[in-house]
Amino acid sequence: VGAAGKSAQIPLYVWLPDAMEGPTPVSALIHAATMVTAGVYMIGRSAVLFSHAPATLALVAVVGVLTAFLAATVALVQTDIKRVLAYSTVSQLGYMFLAMGVGAYGAGIFHLYTHAFFKALLFLGAGAVIHGLSGEQDLRRMGGLRRELPLTYWTFLVGALAIAGVPGLAGFFSKDEILFRTYAGGHVTLWGVGLVTSLLTAVYMFRLVFTAFHGGPRLPDRTAVHDPPRPMAIALVALAIGSILAGYLGLPHALGGSNRLLAFLEPSFLASNVAPVPARPAAPSGLGLPQGAGGSQERQAATGEDASGLELGLMGISTVVALGGIGLAVFLFLRTPQAVDVGGERAGLLCRILVNKYYVDELYDRTIVGPIQAIAERGLWRGVDVGLIDGAIDGLGSGFAALGGLIRRVQTGSVRAYAASLVFGVVLILGYYLWR
Repeated sequence: VGAAGKSAQIPLYVWLPDAMEGPTPVSALIHAATMVTAGVYMIGRSAVLFSHAPATLALVAVVGVLTAFLAATVALVQTDIKRVLAYSTVSQLGYMFLAMGVGAYGAGIFHLYTHAFFKALLFLGAGAVIHGLSGEQDLRRMGGLRRELPLTYWTFLVGALAIAGVPGLAGFFSKDEILFRTYAGGHVTLWGVGLVTSLLTAVYMFRLVFTAFHGGPRLPDRTAVHDPPRPMAIALVALAIGSILAGYLGLPHALGGSNRLLAFLEPSFLASNVAPVPARPAAPSGLGLPQGAGGSQERQAATGEDASGLELGLMGISTVVALGGIGLAVFLFLRTPQAVDVGGERAGLLCRILVNKYYVDELYDRTIVGPIQAIAERGLWRGVDVGLIDGAIDGLGSGFAALGGLIRRVQTGSVRAYAASLVFGVVLILGYYLWR
């Protein structure tokens, strides 16, 4: 639960899209390489413990793949450029949880590593767009920016291609590694959902690219639009280079690489003691992919010519899906740019559900926030704070005020009354001592 909340997995993901309201460099750090990745890192570092709880690992995998899919569908209809990227982060974290859940800890950390490059690039590119448009974040008011912001456009395009999983870029190697480990471990359903999510990733990212950078301008005054200054440009170019080259550190065996990153990470997970989640094998026994204890899934799935052939086949499928998603985005959003506004009155039921983010915020408001607020207002505030604490303080003050009023009546200002009171008091004292 702690890891799910920290890394924004369902049902504890609603805070992350709101966390991008700050400055864009802060969003880039939060979403790319720091806070939200802590849950993934914690599971990876606790691999030995999780490997002895197959049911928990299965739950991690299911939560991860559902988060990846649902967040990708929500990103399809967002109109704020930073919110598209925020839900993209939630979706990519879901991929990392999927990897952890199927025992592919190295693949999950590999995707965490490559994701840091292209997600930071995308957020800083979005910041450059917002800076160039004087604070405008609405995709419906952008368009045609590739002419005014050429450097931002090309670097942003690299990031979009990387996260979509286009071959040769960092995101392709890490995402394909996760999908391969998932399929090779026998989790065919999870692999299928992950593949569909890969399609959606390409669609929503190129919806953003085509809407913001292609087509005609939608703002009346575009005279002040300009590329970012040199310090921002250097950061964009550096991250674009990382988004291209970072994946080659984990070049798979099927492509002639040695998968150096996974070989480096395996000792951290005590590979000899970590077993994958038991599942029904999806491949013939000749693949050398035994289920159960006896070795790391990272090592098991990476050996054998048949496994390399399987990996190449899955790479081909992933490539077709990624390119198909880009083609679908061309058909839906490049040819009909008005399709970006999907939340109007004519929107269908599914679009309304997605625009309202499956009404999760409303559900939380009614089932959690509302009742707690009612308890705080009616019980704690009115009952305890106003009724008890304020009542006690006000009552104490009123009591002393009443006592002061009684004493004040004695102070009449008449000398005769004071003398009579004095004589009366002396008589009472003498009478007491005489009759004691």
